[in-house]
Amino acid sequence: MNTDLIDVLDIGIPMILIGLIALTLMVHREFGPFSGLGSGGKWLLTGAFGMGILAFTLKMAVAFAVTRMPESTIAPLLAASGMPSNPDGESDYSSFNNLAAPTGRYVWQALPEHAPEPADNPSTPEKIALGKRLFFETRLSGDGRLSCSSCHNLMEKAGGDGLPTAKGINAQIGERNTPTVWNAAFQSVLFWDGRARSLEEQAGGPILNPVEMGLASATEAERRISADATYRTAFAKAFGDKRVSFQRITQAIAAYERTLITPDAPFDRFVRGDSSALNQAQIRGMTLFESTGCILCHRGPNFSDASLLGGQSPKRIFPANATPYEKKYKLLTEGNVRGSWRVASLRNVALTGPWLHNGSVDKLEEVVRIMASAQLGRSGNFMAWLNQDSALGKLDRTPLGDQEIADIVAFLKSLSSERLLAGRADTGP
Repeated sequence: MNTDLIDVLDIGIPMILIGLIALTLMVHREFGPFSGLGSGGKWLLTGAFGMGILAFTLKMAVAFAVTRMPESTIAPLLAASGMPSNPDGESDYSSFNNLAAPTGRYVWQALPEHAPEPADNPSTPEKIALGKRLFFETRLSGDGRLSCSSCHNLMEKAGGDGLPTAKGINAQIGERNTPTVWNAAFQSVLFWDGRARSLEEQAGGPILNPVEMGLASATEAERRISADATYRTAFAKAFGDKRVSFQRITQAIAAYERTLITPDAPFDRFVRGDSSALNQAQIRGMTLFESTGCILCHRGPNFSDASLLGGQSPKRIFPANATPYEKKYKLLTEGNVRGSWRVASLRNVALTGPWLHNGSVDKLEEVVRIMASAQLGRSGNFMAWLNQDSALGKLDRTPLGDQEIADIVAFLKSLSSERLLAGRADTGP
């Protein structure tokens, strides 16, 4: 039993008994005779005065039961309020985060050294080499000028293009910001709207999109690539024969993209045991990232709930809460509708601006403010229905302070690949 409770009981029980005896004597020997009450009146007055002692006794009993028997007291209350519990009576958030430890605490994880791959498209060195060549192949675009790498500049732009929204064939401007291709292999859905379920499916989309690479058809892609004898030889090495198909083109590109992973961030070294890998600001930011609730969407080693590694709900409504940012950054979609977007990975996020689905924000600090306000409700005090109490209550959701934002941004910078940072330094800004 809780030692504090034992101390309380040691004092509380004798006090209850002393109080009842003193009350009885006071009423029957002083108040009763003075007021001319009969025997029944004396006991009625004793009962009225004894209500306070009874209330105190009930509180003691509840405290005893909750502490002594959590499995039969706390657990039912948590179940009624929708919060899971464990046998020890402590809150267990594992249903919200399958990466939780047995104690219910969030578990930070480093990115694996290798990305998962589907059974129907196993990687081989030959297939990866072919995919890399196709990734940089301009003949896969309508005008012969664009390749996958045109919008996914691997080193200089950390796998994106550095533009608010993508620029495609004939200088057409798209509607969405270009996601980085780095660590895309860990995502369960691709594109901002999450319509692609694999890297293979995603790889074919831009090639045939009239606003992006603008190739007329899959057949045209096959004709152009198969016309090159060196490609036919490369396909034979990768797939066993020289047949060039659009499916094989996308499979090879996907195999190459599965090598584009960055498990070399300071965060990864920190989680693997190097306590000096993060500075104090980054550690504070890491703490805030968890306590503020960022991990509800950006969880797991790839910092995305749209991940193959522990992800649960790949898409979120954004913005979830009305804020002034909606108009300032035009966050709503056509017809002023709140979009449903794939949860972006935060790996290398400090290198992939401008940010958000429309590329409207060019400062990472502002992105943190927007997400804290629009997604986590950190915009002030507000009334909420406290279901377990059947009452309204005020919740303190004050905006994050400048120092808190600076610390979170410092932590986000610790997710940047050291290889990418070195590559950007070599190629310039």
